[in-house]
Amino acid sequence: MHWEPGEGRRSRFYGRKEIPDDTAAILDYLPQGNPFDRHPEHKRVPLAQAIGIKYFTLVELVVPEGEHFDVGEKIYIGSDYIGKGPIKSITGPIDYSELTSVSKSNLPTVLASIIKENEQVFVKIFNISGPITLRMHSLELLPGIGKRTLNIILDERKKSPFKSLTDLEERVALRGVKLHGVESIIAARIIKEMEGGERYYLFIKPKSSEREAVYLRLLDAIYAD
Repeated sequence: MHWEPGEGRRSRFYGRKEIPDDTAAILDYLPQGNPFDRHPEHKRVPLAQAIGIKYFTLVELVVPEGEHFDVGEKIYIGSDYIGKGPIKSITGPIDYSELTSVSKSNLPTVLASIIKENEQVFVKIFNISGPITLRMHSLELLPGIGKRTLNIILDERKKSPFKSLTDLEERVALRGVKLHGVESIIAARIIKEMEGGERYYLFIKPKSSEREAVYLRLLDAIYAD
């Protein structure tokens, strides 16, 4: 199904059009609540912060007392499950700035794990992405990919599409360029987009206040394929 991200106001519960992810990975579990939360009702109730595994939506979950969550644990957050399982309500999407320091610390590792588990999605990004302008290619938004590496990637994918992230790394290495840990490279870009202030966005829809930003919708194209 093709999904176009919408804005929508924040509330205690969000519908599927506002939170496109129905599964999320835990970033932090706060059994005593979050004293720094902007929602007064969240300062003393058990919470978990999590990230969607498809569109990287950041959410905060109100959970019953006695529940326990491990970092990286996957949890279903579909609207049909709220109040029936280990989630009482959802606040989200939330901003990167609203994440706890623990969530921010765990985010790179959890993201890299999500990317590795769904690597065929991200391999397609290297196989189908195109130029943004006459002088800039969308792959150059990824840290560590300059003109030389970009040209090698484009040359290699003309020969045959990349089959995996390891295949990508190995074929680029044969041309004399090291590109280790592609999952971490992608994760770093996603976090940069979460922080905001970018001109172009590969993965995260920019805030409505960023009127000059361009959302490239690569994930939409891949999931719709």
